[in-house]
Amino acid sequence: MAATAERFNYYAAACAIVASTISIIFGYDTGVMSGAMIFIKEDLRINDTKVEVLAGILNLCALVGSLMAGRISDYIGRKYTIAMASTIFLAGSVLMGWSPNYAVLMTGRCVAGLGVGFALMIAPVYSAEVSSAKSRGFLTSLPEWGIAIGILLGYISNVACARLSLRLGWRLMLGIGAVPSLILAVAIVSKMPESPRWLIMEGKLGEGKRILFAVSNSKEEAEIRFREIKIAAGIDLEEEGEETVDHVPKNSGGKGVWKELILRPTRAVRMILIAAVGIHFFEHMVGTEAVVLYSPRIFKSAGVTDKHKLLLATVGVGLTKFAFIVISTFLLDRVGRRRLLLVSTAGVVGALTVLGTCLTIVEREKGEKVMWALGMSIASVYAFVAFVNIGLAPVTWVYSSEIFPLRLRAQGYSLGVAVNRLMNATISMTFISLYKAITIGGAFFMFAGVAVVAWFFFYFLFPETKGRSLEEMEELFSHGFRSGRKQQSKGQVGQGNVV
Repeated sequence: MAATAERFNYYAAACAIVASTISIIFGYDTGVMSGAMIFIKEDLRINDTKVEVLAGILNLCALVGSLMAGRISDYIGRKYTIAMASTIFLAGSVLMGWSPNYAVLMTGRCVAGLGVGFALMIAPVYSAEVSSAKSRGFLTSLPEWGIAIGILLGYISNVACARLSLRLGWRLMLGIGAVPSLILAVAIVSKMPESPRWLIMEGKLGEGKRILFAVSNSKEEAEIRFREIKIAAGIDLEEEGEETVDHVPKNSGGKGVWKELILRPTRAVRMILIAAVGIHFFEHMVGTEAVVLYSPRIFKSAGVTDKHKLLLATVGVGLTKFAFIVISTFLLDRVGRRRLLLVSTAGVVGALTVLGTCLTIVEREKGEKVMWALGMSIASVYAFVAFVNIGLAPVTWVYSSEIFPLRLRAQGYSLGVAVNRLMNATISMTFISLYKAITIGGAFFMFAGVAVVAWFFFYFLFPETKGRSLEEMEELFSHGFRSGRKQQSKGQVGQGNVV
């Protein structure tokens, strides 16, 4: 048994990497817009309200996309849903790169937003479903790698294109995202296998089992995973030799899921839903998007006035995000989700408090540069990005993609993503108005207060999921409120499972 647990499956890793590539395109679109807005505002002569709408509309459309993607992925499969997301991104990028005016730019942003919703919902679900329990934290966090790489590339594109003409620069920044979208769509359709869990859920036992053998660490592990998925899908265990079965329970096809998920959930499903929706809510309500999208404005408020230096400082945000996302992927399956989440959120509280204090001091000393406050502001922005990406950001996607039962996973996860996009849009579309109303320092003090509430939410409601199979999650959440604390005190019972 020890021998079967040691081997790392590189084919499963390759599948997760390909699926996560869609996140690079989304991350690029987010990062590049941070700097592009500076030039768009100047070229199209739009006010701050229109800038806010432009920044946030992508996430409102992503909310719609994520809700659509859950149902669609249950019907056409995870693989073709990822390909669909790439195609939608392609169309959005072409529109944004061509846009002669604000209306066309907004249309392209909306189309790209639908692709974002599809991508954010499906990439982590696919990665979770091809992964074994031993490597699931690492592989399911790969979409966060993709987002971090994309954001960094977007920031670098801002610097590279900033010296082009005003008319060409920002359009090239936005339009270039069409190239990887096209390549990815072709690669997914021609090379990537379907999720074995989805195939079995659809009654395609033979094909699902063959893929399970390809993505598992051993034959024994594949057999155990196959058996557990059949139980979760409600398929008779006696049907070992059947290639396909016709009598899969109705929930396996995506029907009746909303009723079981929202209207009449069991105690465990209710707690899972609260946890999934809650973590997606808090990921952005602590101000994550305010820093990622508006970092040039934050640095300008701190005292950095040169446009080129603003963009270079923003590249530092992308580098910090990428570095700590990479570190977190190696800690998720060793340290565990719960511990990383609590340490990360505590660090976020500290970083936001320091940032709010420094920006308040700079704002009061109008006309004078307070160099130590400027330095501390930049350092606290980087610290905030580091703490978010060592725990809160990757755990949000890993945790919510693995806790739903198989029959509810796609649509349950899509609901969490919809909340994520709604909160992202809320922060994106209100941050400028917020800091004008309560000062920029006051805005970050408010985010710090939200982070304190988030820490207690995670402490009491989030049990550890490290090392557990996807089919065990419903039992794990059956303890109700304070389940996180109870499971922590039990000392990780059952984490020796192979699956």
